[in-house]
Amino acid sequence: MRKEQFICPYEVYDNHDELEPQDADLLRKAHEATARSYAPYSKFHVGAAVRMANGEIVMGCNIENAAYPSGLCAERVALFAAQAKFPDVPVEAVAIVAHSKTKTLAEPAAPCGACRQVMLEAEQRSKRPLRVFCQGETGPVMAFDGIESLLPFVFQARLL
Repeated sequence: MRKEQFICPYEVYDNHDELEPQDADLLRKAHEATARSYAPYSKFHVGAAVRMANGEIVMGCNIENAAYPSGLCAERVALFAAQAKFPDVPVEAVAIVAHSKTKTLAEPAAPCGACRQVMLEAEQRSKRPLRVFCQGETGPVMAFDGIESLLPFVFQARLL
């Protein structure tokens, strides 16, 4: 038996002003998307913005439902809408932010496992690493290059 360790490389920016202009704009769009969120149960409003290789930005927000499994995360809403609107255009980057009605979120909100898996397939279709930005309502921005930093030991369709 041996123990091994997975290392998750990422960058931390003190705020969005340190980002490249196109990345800061993507993050602003994700913040804007939180206003469209429907989260009457959790009061946890998530916004996502996806930048396509053609420069288009597609936004999504979380949508809750009283039958909890029927809701959908902002990341998947944005990625599915991007795929539907631009089926042949690669995804370059995703920004994810969260706002709460009960407290100020000063730390980044990371995507759930299901969203990470969907991002993995978007990355595989694009044939290049997907850049992912995460932020709370305020505070630092975490940036990841490639989904394997967020989803080690990925499940891949080639295993089927």
